[in-house]
Amino acid sequence: MHKRINEKIKDFFINLGKQHRFMLPVAVVGLFVTMFVMRVSDYLKRGTRRFACVLFVLFISLFSNSFAFAYFNNGNGFLNTKEEAVILADIDHTMVLKENNESTIMSDNVVDPFDSEYGDVEDQDTVSLEEILDVREHNETIQEEKNDEEELSFNSDDWNLVLINKQHPISTDYEFTLGNLSNSMQCDNRIIDDLLSMMKAADKDGIKLVVCSPYRDLEKQKKLFERKIRYYIKSGYSYIDAYKLSSQVVTIPGASEHQVGLAIDLISPKYTMLDEGFENTDAGRWLKKHCHEFGFILRYPKGKENITSIEYEPWHFRYVGRDAATIIMDNEICLEEFWDLYM
Repeated sequence: MHKRINEKIKDFFINLGKQHRFMLPVAVVGLFVTMFVMRVSDYLKRGTRRFACVLFVLFISLFSNSFAFAYFNNGNGFLNTKEEAVILADIDHTMVLKENNESTIMSDNVVDPFDSEYGDVEDQDTVSLEEILDVREHNETIQEEKNDEEELSFNSDDWNLVLINKQHPISTDYEFTLGNLSNSMQCDNRIIDDLLSMMKAADKDGIKLVVCSPYRDLEKQKKLFERKIRYYIKSGYSYIDAYKLSSQVVTIPGASEHQVGLAIDLISPKYTMLDEGFENTDAGRWLKKHCHEFGFILRYPKGKENITSIEYEPWHFRYVGRDAATIIMDNEICLEEFWDLYM
């Protein structure tokens, strides 16, 4: 059987090296080049499928990172009418990530999970709902119901409808006043009455709600975000990958609704984990069914991750007002989609 041309070439250089010692270096180089060319040739013949797979993986990586979520969602007009890929100037990517050792005050109704890595927040000091009500007793009012026949209209300048996300960071001229929930917990003063009404209504139905991490300032949001980055880096991810993963779990500093006091994380004494399991608790089900009655919405619903750029968070609620909340929750849309339809 005739030898293949590449085997003949190999034999030529081997014989050349054996028969002429002074030609050994030439024979070695020729043999190496021949084997290299053979390997490349074989790879191109047999590795076409593998090469196609590599291109496919690169393509998926490009279009699936957290910063591509909203930009490439071409079916949702609103997000595509704005400039994307906002780089927040107040984030120092080179700063050293430090441990957060500051102490916090926890309660039955007000809990700060900042030191819990979004984990268990049990075994903390407590403050009762009654004590929170005492703080607000001088300022508590009953909100009047709007006329059912009044035509609904929404304005992008309404304080309760402000859109805050990665593509729309907090405006420098946005103003609000903080009110106290406890000695250490605050939120926008304008939402406290509805928040307490919701907590009392749940209590009447046998559901005890716990407020966790309401208002957070920029520095605290940075620390929480950096802590999550450090967590992923310790798990073996590069800084860039850790940053992308963190931005899907913890909102980028400067683009968090917690920083304007409109976002409230809610859990219950029976379930103190900030994870998807909360949706299957009595508290989680009650909130999803009734939150809109008090002006709140489930801010990051399941199935809307490609729009919100944030993973599903059944514990995270945002105040938008009763009319907007009813539309959003009844139609199972998110705030970005509401803006697309009504603003």
